[in-house]
Amino acid sequence: MSEDRSDQPAETRGESASETSSPESGDTGVTLFGSLSDRLGSLGGGSGSSSDGGSAGGSRGDDPFTRRVNPLITNRPWTVVLVFLLLTGVFLGGAIGGGAGQEAGADQFTEDTEAYEAFEDMQENFDRGDRSSGGTSAQLFITDERNVLSEQNLLRMLEFQDRIENDGDLRVVSSTSPASLVATQLDPSATTPEEQYRAVDRASQRQLDEAIATADETSGLPVSTDFTRSSASASVAQVAITYDTPPMAETSDYANLQFETQDLANEIDGFDTDDNVVIFGDAILEEETLQLLGDTSIVVFPAAIILILFFLLVAYRDPIDLGLGLVALVMTMIWTFGFMGFAQIPFSDALITVFPLLLAVGIDFGIHIINRYREERTTGVPIGEAMQITTGQLTTALLIVTLTTVFSFGANLLSDMTRDFGIVAAAGIIFTFLIFGVFLPAGKVGFDRLREGTRFPEFGSTPLGSEQSFLGRVLPVGVHIARAIPVLFLVAMLVIGTGAAAYGTGVDTEFDDEAFFPDEERLEQYEALPEPFAAGDYTFLTVLDHMEEDFEQGLEGSVTVYIEDPGLRDDDALREIDQALQRPPDAFESDGRQADANSLLDTIEAQAAADPAFDATVTRYDSSGDEIPDREIDAVYDALFDTAPDETADRLTTDRGATRIDIQVDVDAEQDEAVAAATEVANDMTLDATPTGQLVLFETVIEQTTDSSITSLFVAFVLTIIFLVLSYWWLEGRAIYGVINLVPVLLAVALLAGSMRLFDIPLSPINAPILSVSIGLGVDYTVHLMHRFVDEYEEREDTHEALLVTVQGTGGALTGSMLTTVCGLGVLYLALIPLIMEFGLLLALGVFYAWFTSILVLPSVVIVWDRLEQRYGELEWFPSATA
Repeated sequence: MSEDRSDQPAETRGESASETSSPESGDTGVTLFGSLSDRLGSLGGGSGSSSDGGSAGGSRGDDPFTRRVNPLITNRPWTVVLVFLLLTGVFLGGAIGGGAGQEAGADQFTEDTEAYEAFEDMQENFDRGDRSSGGTSAQLFITDERNVLSEQNLLRMLEFQDRIENDGDLRVVSSTSPASLVATQLDPSATTPEEQYRAVDRASQRQLDEAIATADETSGLPVSTDFTRSSASASVAQVAITYDTPPMAETSDYANLQFETQDLANEIDGFDTDDNVVIFGDAILEEETLQLLGDTSIVVFPAAIILILFFLLVAYRDPIDLGLGLVALVMTMIWTFGFMGFAQIPFSDALITVFPLLLAVGIDFGIHIINRYREERTTGVPIGEAMQITTGQLTTALLIVTLTTVFSFGANLLSDMTRDFGIVAAAGIIFTFLIFGVFLPAGKVGFDRLREGTRFPEFGSTPLGSEQSFLGRVLPVGVHIARAIPVLFLVAMLVIGTGAAAYGTGVDTEFDDEAFFPDEERLEQYEALPEPFAAGDYTFLTVLDHMEEDFEQGLEGSVTVYIEDPGLRDDDALREIDQALQRPPDAFESDGRQADANSLLDTIEAQAAADPAFDATVTRYDSSGDEIPDREIDAVYDALFDTAPDETADRLTTDRGATRIDIQVDVDAEQDEAVAAATEVANDMTLDATPTGQLVLFETVIEQTTDSSITSLFVAFVLTIIFLVLSYWWLEGRAIYGVINLVPVLLAVALLAGSMRLFDIPLSPINAPILSVSIGLGVDYTVHLMHRFVDEYEEREDTHEALLVTVQGTGGALTGSMLTTVCGLGVLYLALIPLIMEFGLLLALGVFYAWFTSILVLPSVVIVWDRLEQRYGELEWFPSATA
């Protein structure tokens, strides 16, 4: 098929805007915005093509990219479309076949810290049940409000243990329950669930009550806090289960074993998984956390698509334009997913926020191009020339927006925690620019030429914000304010912005496992939806309730001090461990004198009580009589390994070089208090000790989040202002335009920071990039207005008139983009995961503030700076780029 290039010469462009505006008297704006053509000259060859339309194009399209691409868009549109479709096929292959899987939950943010390295070393040395080396564990929670320790319930537990340990498919190697501990007190020789069942079954109620009290005193029964020895009753019990599984098996395999174990419990008479029995394990938590993403996506994404379709339909009002815009958005997603596949970057909670951002920018780019093209077409300019004028004017603005946004996204590369976000978002915004800056205009030209010779109707071809429309009458309010009270209004807005920024410095930073758990009110709403939108079951929520209400602890109830030091073989090593636990901080559980902890000393004490020979060894090497050996420590360790090898290996490495202390955290202590207490204990030891464990890792993430957000915001701001200043100096001859662009942007960032605190939204690893990203979003809006204003001023040389035409033309596109983004992507607020809910709200607020400050504040900034230059003369920071 030959491509039609037969557009006729341009007709004279209409000046309807100037006819309806009221020009200001005098030479307002001559100093700041006086004839740019006098300063610009020719930047590398003019506007790129003789078909640009002479003065209609002006000095537009002077960047090298535009000069080379514009002729391809207008002269060979279908070739451009084909190339982009072929590239989409390549990226689709990367998205399907080259992915690196998924990551969810808190673990994705906790790597690459000193605490994490200590945690890894500790797991390698002590957690023999860790899945990386084979083996995993689970807990079965059993509830009975009357008494979970009744004889009948004890027998049910032992029947359950007997069945799971004898079911080869479940790979259970051991299990422990209150019933097995009680049975051991009744008959120490009963070592199997079957033997223990007989011991409990033969015991009288008095014997059971005594055995329950003794078992709790010696071993500590895993039952709820409402247990008392005198009543021998409790409402919730735990059964600990250990599996022998192959190393590095899939998470789903572990979860399946655990759910099969729960199904077997359901077969026990009196146990009901819908009522009084629930299982929990790390694999189930991981699986259900990933399930949250799926349940959120199946509701939120369709809702977002429907809203986006509606607003795009309003903005485009033409099926071909709507189709092109949607195809471009889909291509952007495919290219970005494909890039992730080729780069082996896994999809995670942190990256789910990239795609709404790309949709926001893509929607903005698409509406701007179509809207600007329609402005030219309504004046009678032919298809090819209208698109050349459009791309000549907009491509430079889009390029500035893209590179500025790349800087704001790329600033997140400075933090390990947000590095993947920075890489994927920066690549995605470049793809967005290419697809909407080249593919969309080419497709529009191609389809309009095909339609031109047919009777296919145009359903909507007028631009948004035309002066006769409702938007055209409302949008110029900022221009009217700038005409009347620009200084007063600008000072008022800056005061508000400064106050919002100061208020926003008090925003909290939070992070823990529960940040990834669903909002329970939202979950109830999801459960009321019809299939397939209804949410799945989340067993870990029931477990969380048990942990908090019945056991008075969270999922992470302890902190760990990991000691790795050859000094553990010194004579005073055990005494130092004991002293570290004396007079503990208030954040730790204690008896007032000593912290409630599990350490190597507890292993020594337990074995001394159980084995007279080892007790004699302890006594022999205890010179002070406090039952803590302080001589010939290696001999004590040798005897301990001989007496209880498994228990000792859980607390001491075979080379005697590392040990760990697990300290229970007070239920009322805050996370930061617990971590500070663990750090205090570790720092007070002369041995090389490091605080670690999940709580410590979470607190490290909080510190990194704060540092990352501040650093990224600062770097994004510095890079953005440098780039904007240099860009406008090179393209327009005036570096000051870059500074003017940033005033509304900084105001928008300040309002967003204040809103975070106002709506009680803490900084988190998911929304940490939002402040730096908001600079890119804000620049997206201000650059479009500023770039259009400069071009309009070239033709009119009247500041207020040029501002009026700008906000009615480009402002209409900005408004359509804002409404589509805020309503379409703000639907993330409907997500199940609070972190994503909060990001949806912040994204909607960020886009709204960017639009609000651009439309309302930028005109006053322009007028105030214009007056300053009229009074004090033009400020030149650099020599003229075009001299």
